[in-house]
Amino acid sequence: MTNDEKQKSTQVSRRQFVGTVATAAGITIVPRHVLGGTGFQAPSDTVNVGVVGYIHGMGTQNLINMAKSDNIVALCDCDESAAAKAALATRKTLENHPKAVQYKDFRVMLEKQKDIDAVLVATPDHNHAVIAMAAMQLGKHVYVQKPLTRTITEARALTEAARKYRVVTQMGNQGHSEEGLRLMQEWLDAGAIGQVREVHCWTNRPIWPQGMPRPTDVQAVPDGLDWDLWIGPSPMRPFHKTYHPFGWRAWQDFGAGAMGDMACHVMDAAFTILKLGAPTSVIASLSYNFLPPAPGQPGFGQRVEYNDSYPPSSNIHLSYPARGSMPPVKLHWYDGGLLPELPDELEAGRKLPESGTIFVGDKGKMWCETYSESPRLIPETAMQAFVRPPKTLPRVPEGRAGHEKNWLDAIRQKGQAVSNFDYAGPFTESVLLGNVAMRYPGVRLLWDAPTMKVTNMPDAEQYVRHNYRPGWSL
Repeated sequence: MTNDEKQKSTQVSRRQFVGTVATAAGITIVPRHVLGGTGFQAPSDTVNVGVVGYIHGMGTQNLINMAKSDNIVALCDCDESAAAKAALATRKTLENHPKAVQYKDFRVMLEKQKDIDAVLVATPDHNHAVIAMAAMQLGKHVYVQKPLTRTITEARALTEAARKYRVVTQMGNQGHSEEGLRLMQEWLDAGAIGQVREVHCWTNRPIWPQGMPRPTDVQAVPDGLDWDLWIGPSPMRPFHKTYHPFGWRAWQDFGAGAMGDMACHVMDAAFTILKLGAPTSVIASLSYNFLPPAPGQPGFGQRVEYNDSYPPSSNIHLSYPARGSMPPVKLHWYDGGLLPELPDELEAGRKLPESGTIFVGDKGKMWCETYSESPRLIPETAMQAFVRPPKTLPRVPEGRAGHEKNWLDAIRQKGQAVSNFDYAGPFTESVLLGNVAMRYPGVRLLWDAPTMKVTNMPDAEQYVRHNYRPGWSL
C-alpha cells in the first residue's frame, strides 16, 4: 500500500469513527518535519484565534491549550468587573497574551479584527449559537463549548451553517478525543459484550443550586459588566448573582441544566460507538422542591414548578431505533444524585463512580467512568479473561488534552476535527430533547427528527425553538 493509500484509508476510518459525512477539501500542508524538524511550525501554519468568553469557566483552559501552538490575537468578554479582573490576575491570562486585542462585544471584534482565522466560543449556553453563526458567516472556523447550543433548532442551524460555509468545527466535549472512547469502539466491534440494547448514563451534576423560584430582589449590575450583552438573545432579566458568574446553568433562559452540562460528555461513548442518531421518543421523570416553611405566608408548602429553573434531579429515557444490523437501544439518563441499579455482576464493595456509562450487551457488560482512559468489562474476571483486539482506530495526540489542537490541526490540514458539527449537532439535539421532555414529566413524547417536531405534543414547539429577544437572531 502506498503512502497516499494509507492516508486515504486512515481518513475513511476516522470519518466512520466520528460519524461524519464531511470530506477533506483542498490541498494538504507540507508536513512540519520536512520544513524544519520535529516540533517546527511554519508561520503560515499558525492559526490566529479570537476567544469569546475567556474569563469564567472553560474558556481559560481552552485559551491555555491553544496558546501552546497558535496565536491568540483577540480576547473578548462582556465582563470587565473587578471580580473578573481579579480572576484574570490570579490566572495571569492577559499577561501571557500581551499582543491580543481586548474587546467587550464579539460583534465589534468580528468587524474590526480582520486577521482572525478562527473563533472559540466559551460563553454561557444561550449565546453560543449567535456568536458561532456570526463567525461562520464570515468564514471563520469555530470551536464551541458544550452543549453546542441551548435549543434544538439552534443545533440544527449550526450544523447546516458549518456545511454551507465549509468551515472547520469542533464542540468542546474533550472526552471525544480520549483513548478510552476508541478502546470501547474496538472492543465492541470485537464482540466483547455482544449486541447492546440498553445503556445507563449518570452524572453527579448539578453541583450548583437548582430547582428554585426566580429571584425577586433587585441587585446592582457590577461596574464593568455589560449586562445587556450578557443577556444577548434571551429574555431580559434583572441582574442577580444567582445567574452570573456561575449559576446560569440552572436557568431555562441561559443554560441547559445538568443534562446539557454533562450529557455531551457522559453520553458521548454511547452516541458514538452505537451510532445512535436521532431518538424516536423520550420520557422524563423529575424531582420537586417545596417552598421552605413560612407559616402564614403565600406559597407555604407549595411545590415549585420548573418554568424557570431546571429540577434538582431528573431521569430521562430515550428510545433509539435499529441502525442497520444494530438493534434498538434504550438509553437511561440519571442526574442529581440518582443512579442506575448496581449490576448483578459487580463484585461486592465496588461502587459506581460519580459519573459514567454502563453498556448492557447480550453477552456481557462494559462500563466506563467519564474521562477514564480505561473502560472495563464487568465482572473483573471477564476483564481479565478478555483478549484485547488490536488498536485499529486513529488516535488523537494527547487525548482530551489535545482536543483544541485537534481542531487547530484540522484547520491547517483542511480536514475536519473529531467532534465536528456533523457529529456534534445531531448529538446535541438528542441531549436537548431530554430537556424538552422535562416540561411534560410522565408523558412519552414522540419525536420526528427531520421536521424537529414532537408529533403528539404540538405545544412543545415553544421549547424546541429559541424565541429571540428583539435585535437578536441567527
